[in-house]
Amino acid sequence: MQYRALGRTGLKVPEVSLGCMAFGRWIEKDQSFRVMDAALDSGMNLFDTADVYGRGMDIGDPTQSGESETIIGEWFKQEGKRDRVVLATKVHGKVGTGTNDSGQSRYHIMRAVENSLRRLQTDYIDLYQVHRFEEETPLEETLEALSDLVRQGKVRYIGCSNYAAWQIAKAHGISALNKLHRYESVQPQYSILAREIENELLPFCASEKVGVIVYSPLGRGLLTGKYRSGEQAPEGTRGAKGEKRLQLLMEEEGTFEIVAGLQKLADERGWTLAQFALGWVLSNPVITSAIMGVSRPEQISDAIKHLPERLTQEELQAVDRISRARK
Repeated sequence: MQYRALGRTGLKVPEVSLGCMAFGRWIEKDQSFRVMDAALDSGMNLFDTADVYGRGMDIGDPTQSGESETIIGEWFKQEGKRDRVVLATKVHGKVGTGTNDSGQSRYHIMRAVENSLRRLQTDYIDLYQVHRFEEETPLEETLEALSDLVRQGKVRYIGCSNYAAWQIAKAHGISALNKLHRYESVQPQYSILAREIENELLPFCASEKVGVIVYSPLGRGLLTGKYRSGEQAPEGTRGAKGEKRLQLLMEEEGTFEIVAGLQKLADERGWTLAQFALGWVLSNPVITSAIMGVSRPEQISDAIKHLPERLTQEELQAVDRISRARK
């Protein structure tokens, strides 16, 4: 495993990180423990979660959130585990039925961080991220609250998720003007099937030295080769569980034609499609880390088998021709 600096900071994170959205949602505690053990043994010591991750995401019940953080907290009780992990979580989503049980107000952030710390059974979070841009709360209020958490020692760094380039730029301007901590990283979606961030966000991050921790590098599982056009999703997969964003991606015209073309490139290299798709993401020098969401320990060793190899320029050009064919 190779490690990269998170933007302009001195914090080093692995080029592949562990996504914990499945914990308590699709896989139970014991299996989650095995996944975290395997990730840490492989060098994937950045664990990414959120306060909303849990069964409530699928049943529409905001009171059923936090299982992922709770499971990680139970795992941290094992001696030495917490000190070996760079822990990232998020705030914004609805975690209760109250009027102020979501968003990025000082009121909600201060309550949410305490609840996350309690569930995680730790006294600090290494990277605390706002889950998406919010128009209702002034950025000044959000950034002041987050900066207070850094000064209190409850948070080490702050970041954002699902932000556009202009939104980070606006936040950075407010931070500079008011001498507040700034967003040091952004977490967008990025894969061969979702390349929108190449237009503005990645050039901005390269210019302003913002870390880029991408999620869904395998196209929500489509770039593993397990899903086929016209066939039912394999039992136990996200598709079988009815994940909406995956279903929408599968319904997009040309998706499976792209997957078939990429499979040929992976076969020529002697890699699995998942290894090829991850290698493509990490071949972009602006990417700091790619988050892998896995449900079985063996998926980790298989996915990172060929790291730190990178794709050739010819392969990257071939991917461009295939992936842009539906535009």
